[in-house]
Amino acid sequence: MDITTILGLVVGFASLLSAFVLEGGSPMALFGISAGMIVFGGTIGAVMVSFPSSQFKNVVPLFRTAFTNKKEDPLQVIEDLVSLANLARREGILSLEERVDKFNDPFFQNGVRLIVDGVDPELARSIMETELSYIEARHETNASIFEAAGGYAPTMGIIGTVMGLIHVLSNLTDIGKLGPLIATAFIATLYGVGSANILWLPIANKLKTKSKAEMLVRELILEGILSIQAGENPTILGQKLRVFLASGDRERKVGAGSGPAAPDAGVANA
Repeated sequence: MDITTILGLVVGFASLLSAFVLEGGSPMALFGISAGMIVFGGTIGAVMVSFPSSQFKNVVPLFRTAFTNKKEDPLQVIEDLVSLANLARREGILSLEERVDKFNDPFFQNGVRLIVDGVDPELARSIMETELSYIEARHETNASIFEAAGGYAPTMGIIGTVMGLIHVLSNLTDIGKLGPLIATAFIATLYGVGSANILWLPIANKLKTKSKAEMLVRELILEGILSIQAGENPTILGQKLRVFLASGDRERKVGAGSGPAAPDAGVANA
């Protein structure tokens, strides 16, 4: 699980609730079934209208991606590429075909197959860069679903509040009930603004962050595979690929785990 996502939600909602209680409010005063139906139901409906079913059906897998932490290890990818470079230097490019299925990432597999099949380097780069651009576009669309929800939710909250005030103003006979009814009407605004700024928009940003990390790994794969095809020295290849990383991340930490790494499938395939 991605502890920062879970902890962030807990801290965010708990802080709001705790502050309300400290001011003398009752937690039960913040719960409203009708307000929840208007805000969350209306937001989901608006998002469904905004996106085709082929994209909207990815919402559940995207939630899973935001709440899980499939650690990506760029150093392991670099080590794998250097290993392939050594193998290609010793036994030739065709020997890499035996290693293709050992990698989980389809992008990695397709890239290796391109150079094994003898595709022209420029054409291989063009094919892989085109695939990268489509992956990035798909990631942006996935994040935009939650950004759209973050935009609709506050508006749905205002709609819920207006509907509540209409109900209040149509029943002015009992003045003593006006205060509680008006307070109940504003619960919808609270739900709309709160869900947008603690749930929907932060999840969109989390998906964007994970997408950037995945794209970095894929760029490493692209440059590494094309360098193998060009017959570059494996040692130089490793040094060149480490330039993609921050200076503090270019060497494996003592005790760090190893093993074949692949980009987050939840982000890539959603």
